[in-house]
Amino acid sequence: MSLNRVELIGNLGADPETLAMPSNGLVTRLSIATNTSWIDDAGVKQTRTEWHRVVFFGKRAESITKYCKKGNRLRVEGSLRTNKYTDKNGVEKYSTEIIGDKFLFLDGKAQQPEQLELDLPQD
Repeated sequence: MSLNRVELIGNLGADPETLAMPSNGLVTRLSIATNTSWIDDAGVKQTRTEWHRVVFFGKRAESITKYCKKGNRLRVEGSLRTNKYTDKNGVEKYSTEIIGDKFLFLDGKAQQPEQLELDLPQD
């Protein structure tokens, strides 16, 4: 048995970027920040921010674009996908992103009447 599942709660670092795909569907890319805090050996509070790239397709992409803006708090669920590409210098590189399939708006900043969770069928 194997499981490829990710769950994040964080804030959008920028407005969502949405593009139309050739198949007439939409793809929306997000950058979500999560923070971890701890007290170091000197007793000083430290914080580390981790940035996550998330991609939504279809109706989810449309909803994210319509309701979310930079700074909104969002819960995202999905799976990890790693892509391999070659940069302009011919060096092979890898990029990992989360393919989102569920989300939940967590704050009142989202422009909607109430919290909304979408668990839509796959496109």
